[in-house]
Amino acid sequence: MNFENSSITKEQHLDLFKSLIKPRLIEEKMLVLLRQGKISKWFSGIGQEAIAVGVTKAMKSDEYILPMHRNLGVFTSRGIPLHRLFSQWQGKMNGFTKGRDRSFHFGTQEFKIIGMISHLGPQLGVADGIALGHKLKNEKAVTAVFTGEGGTSEGDFHEALNVASVWSLPVIFCVENNGYGLSTPTYEQFNCEHIADKAQGYGMESHIIDGNNIIEVYTKVSEIAESLRANPKPVLLEFKTFRRRGHEEASGTKYVPDELMQYWEKRDPVDNYELFLLEAEILSKEQSSSIKDEIRKEIDQQLKLANEEGEVDSNELIEVEDVYKAHTHHTQLPTGPTSEMRFIDAISKGLHQSMEKYQDLVIMGQDVAEYGGVFKITDGFLKEFGKERVRNTPICESAIISAAMGLSIKGIKSVVEMQFGDFVSSGFNPIVNYLAKVHYRWGQHADVVIRMPCGAGVGAGPFHSQTNEAWFTKTPGLKVVYPSSPQDAKGLLAAAIEDPNPVLFFEHKALYRSIREEVSEAYYTIELGKAKTVREGSNISVISYGAAVHWAEEVIDKYPNMSIDLIDLRTLTPLDEEAIFSSVKKTGKVIILQEDSLFGSLSSEVSALISEHCFEYLDAPIRRVASLSTPIPFAKKLEESYLAKSKFEEALKSLNKY
Repeated sequence: MNFENSSITKEQHLDLFKSLIKPRLIEEKMLVLLRQGKISKWFSGIGQEAIAVGVTKAMKSDEYILPMHRNLGVFTSRGIPLHRLFSQWQGKMNGFTKGRDRSFHFGTQEFKIIGMISHLGPQLGVADGIALGHKLKNEKAVTAVFTGEGGTSEGDFHEALNVASVWSLPVIFCVENNGYGLSTPTYEQFNCEHIADKAQGYGMESHIIDGNNIIEVYTKVSEIAESLRANPKPVLLEFKTFRRRGHEEASGTKYVPDELMQYWEKRDPVDNYELFLLEAEILSKEQSSSIKDEIRKEIDQQLKLANEEGEVDSNELIEVEDVYKAHTHHTQLPTGPTSEMRFIDAISKGLHQSMEKYQDLVIMGQDVAEYGGVFKITDGFLKEFGKERVRNTPICESAIISAAMGLSIKGIKSVVEMQFGDFVSSGFNPIVNYLAKVHYRWGQHADVVIRMPCGAGVGAGPFHSQTNEAWFTKTPGLKVVYPSSPQDAKGLLAAAIEDPNPVLFFEHKALYRSIREEVSEAYYTIELGKAKTVREGSNISVISYGAAVHWAEEVIDKYPNMSIDLIDLRTLTPLDEEAIFSSVKKTGKVIILQEDSLFGSLSSEVSALISEHCFEYLDAPIRRVASLSTPIPFAKKLEESYLAKSKFEEALKSLNKY
């Protein structure tokens, strides 16, 4: 291994050595503690330290790094106090996740490190978003993100590289090719000679770097980072290295041939660099011993601080409150003139006014720019707000949602349009596992609104007609909004964008051009989590949302002698339980009407809540009316038969007679 480089000073050599040996010595200590049962799990990076250290040293302190669970050198090289890392690994309050997550599953804005989640791929797209934030703010900065060779098989890898290339984002994609994904060797993971070869398909520059040579890593990444700051573009780096311990310690390494292990032991990045420094007389044996003793002393002192810290106490109120970033809604009431607007016009107007209010708000989605979106909601936005803020995207739902998370990390709001709500399944993982959990895990909010054109009744068939709100109402950390009227849609969308938490905003396609009403022209907001009483009555409560509210009204109009209390939920998470209970206690009879199919749906939860809290007020069994438990058919008569609309009238009459 050649460490000769005339551009590296003696001081830099010594600094790199100290930075390289520190994670190795910490790991050795952690392996002892693991055997003693004092930590629960450990993912070893022994033999790979040069990559994390070299990359981090090549970056500026205010540039973001997104590491993996073998990149201890990123955290130590950024100067995170060791007692906080030790507390994190022990699940204590002084860590970064309040005991809610383990190992390196955390981030810290203070040190500009954004940790991984176990679903490896999304962090690649998050890096895209952070880099996009740098570009939008005209900051000359790069973002480095790590993955392993196994992670390059995920679709998120393709999507993130594709988006970064199309948008010329200054991202350094660092792939640690360490030979195995758990026990699966590289030749069973991909069928190309080098991972770096994949860059060609994205029109990207790539390099293969000896990941065990700290000088090669540091100098090459420094050169590339400096280039990208001046001329933003993505670069793919493949670091050749080896994982000399198990995937995690319990896995062992029996599947690794002995000769392969011996080969890489001889290429140890720490031992070889130290030998070079000794032979070059940059470092003496006495200095080496002194440096190691000093680090070991620091480890012991910092470990003592962590050990003396008490266990985390559970506080149910705090646990629930930390799921969302605190947000005080300040209602801005409608003022001034009104004009008749269709549902679609109200959404477009609300989005337009939010773009004016938040000067860096970004809209992302397929065909949202020149084309104006498939429903023309963003028609004309490009001319007024520019292509930086109204961004066409490749068909990469997962990467774009992850990028929205990255923008939030950079303090930028975003609205992501799913071309159809059905397509959100291609971006499901980052929504439910990243956006929903990130604030609870380490206090970083996801300031993202995802617009969801949804619903049947327009003959669009199984893949363009779902109303899939129940996928998300079950997930703590998400807010779900589903308006039924133009006035509500405009005010709720503005409030959703103001809210710093992730919001799924459902827009029923059948309502877009079929309903209209007088809507306030000025900017206003409607508080999330507040239902609306559409009609007041005393005999039956009808609880509904979305297009089903209009179905209910059509039927109710036929029976003027029935005294119906019609509640439009508007927001499904958080749910206005008070409004539901108040109505049911008044009427004693309740029917829940929804477009979604029945089992596991929101009506099931509302019904359970009523049974639990209002049972003594009920004069009849709770009725739920929902669509068939089938995919949504295309043919008109089949679709009409599928929808709950056709069943509501009989259910209402039956309940009235009970």
